[in-house]
Amino acid sequence: MRPKKKDQLVDTALRLFCRSGFRATGIDTILAEAGVAKMTLYNNFGSKEALILAALEKRDEEHIAWLTAETDARAAAPEDGLLALFDALDAWFAGKDFHGCPFLKASGEFDDHNDPVHRAALAHKGKLLALIRELAEAAGAPDPARIAGEIYLLVEGATVVAQLTGDRSTAARAKQAAEALLAAG
Repeated sequence: MRPKKKDQLVDTALRLFCRSGFRATGIDTILAEAGVAKMTLYNNFGSKEALILAALEKRDEEHIAWLTAETDARAAAPEDGLLALFDALDAWFAGKDFHGCPFLKASGEFDDHNDPVHRAALAHKGKLLALIRELAEAAGAPDPARIAGEIYLLVEGATVVAQLTGDRSTAARAKQAAEALLAAG
């Protein structure tokens, strides 16, 4: 069964945005790769910005669900969840389709804090921080908000360095820093 043209358009746009960026990826390229007519875009989204928002929404849902499932699968016990998070990141960074974080790219390309694309990127980062806080609470961290904030910085730092340099070992190094942080309490 063929995916709906709308879903096909979002999937294609997301793949191209992740690879090449949001502004650099033209509508004609997306339409050609998706094999859909321009009317499909305008009937379903009305604009490129609306397509970007739909792509980011899909990526947000998929990435948080994936990260949650991967972390759960890699953690033998609740107290292992924070460190398992870095193992999940390591798998993501090692993947052939890793082109960095699309939300970081979006926030950089749409840097006006009032822009809907920037706000969508920020909302995703809020969900990521909330997930990390849940892991800190499940681990019994004495100050889950503080620990979550510090782990979040390690996660984001590892992601940015992997994106900028292509060094896929950043998650493992960030995990070592997280181990030290957790050992220090």
